[in-house]
Amino acid sequence: MSQTPLNNTLAFDGQAGAALRARATRDPQGAVKDAAKQFESLFMQEVMKRMRASTLSSGLMDNETTKLGTEMLDQQFAQQLTGLPGGLSQAIERQLARNLPKPNGLDPAAATPPAPEPLPTLSKRNVPDRVAQFILKNDDAAKQVEAETGIPAQFMLAQAAHETGWGRSPIKNRDGSDSHNVFGIKAGPGWTGKVAEITTTEYINGVARKVTAKFRAYDSVEDSFRDYAKLLKGNQRYAGAVAAAESGSAQAFAQQLQRAGYATDPAYAEKLSRVINTTVRVQRALA
Repeated sequence: MSQTPLNNTLAFDGQAGAALRARATRDPQGAVKDAAKQFESLFMQEVMKRMRASTLSSGLMDNETTKLGTEMLDQQFAQQLTGLPGGLSQAIERQLARNLPKPNGLDPAAATPPAPEPLPTLSKRNVPDRVAQFILKNDDAAKQVEAETGIPAQFMLAQAAHETGWGRSPIKNRDGSDSHNVFGIKAGPGWTGKVAEITTTEYINGVARKVTAKFRAYDSVEDSFRDYAKLLKGNQRYAGAVAAAESGSAQAFAQQLQRAGYATDPAYAEKLSRVINTTVRVQRALA
C-alpha cells in the first residue's frame, strides 16, 4: 500500500493526520519532521490570510468561487514557504525531538543536521536571486535606521526596492559610480550635498514623460536610508505617512506617501503596497 506524502496535501486534514499518526509508530523522527512542517504550513496560511484581510479588495469580482481560489492559492504558497532553512519548522522539530528515545546516546535532532541551502536555489521557491540579494544587501542599513527613527525596516526596504527595481535601476553619478540614492530623492534648492543628474520618468497631468532631473548622491546606502527617514520625519506633509508606518499599516503608509506627493505615479500606492507584501514574504523565506 502506497503512502500519501504529507507535503503534497493542501492543508492538514483528517487523512493527513491519520497518516501522520501511523507513521509515528514506524518512524518517530520522520513523523516529528512532518508534524513540524504541517504546523509551520498552518501558521503561514494564517499569516497570508491576515495579510489579505489588511488589503482592501475592489469587490467587483469577489464571490465564493474567487474566495475559494484565493484560499487554495494561499495554501500552495504556504506549502512552498514551509521547511526553509532556519524556519519555524526546524525549531518545532528540535523541541519535539527532545522527547524521542535517543539511539546510542545521540540526540536524534542533532544526528542528521540539515544541510544549509545555497542562496541561488531559493529561486526554486519563488524567490528570485536579485530579490534575495537586494534584501540581504540592504537589511542591516534599514534595521539601523529603524532603531534610530522607528520607521519599520520592511517598509523602507520595500520602497527602496520599488524605486530601484530591486537594485536593477540604480541612480548613477556622471562617472558611472553608484549614487547610493535608493529612494529616488531629488536634489531641491536646499540640498548642499553631492548631486547625480539623470533622465527619469515623471507623470505630468497623468501622462508619463521623460525629463532630466537632479537627485541627491550619498557616500553609502546607510546615508541614503538615514536621509530618507529624516525627510519623512522632518517634513509636516509626510506626518500621515509616518503615523501610518508607526502603526504598522503597509497600505495606509503607501497611500499617505502618495497623497503627500512623494511620487507622481498615480498607481504608486498600489505598487508600493504589493512590494511591501513581497518583502515581508521574502524576508520570512530568508529567515
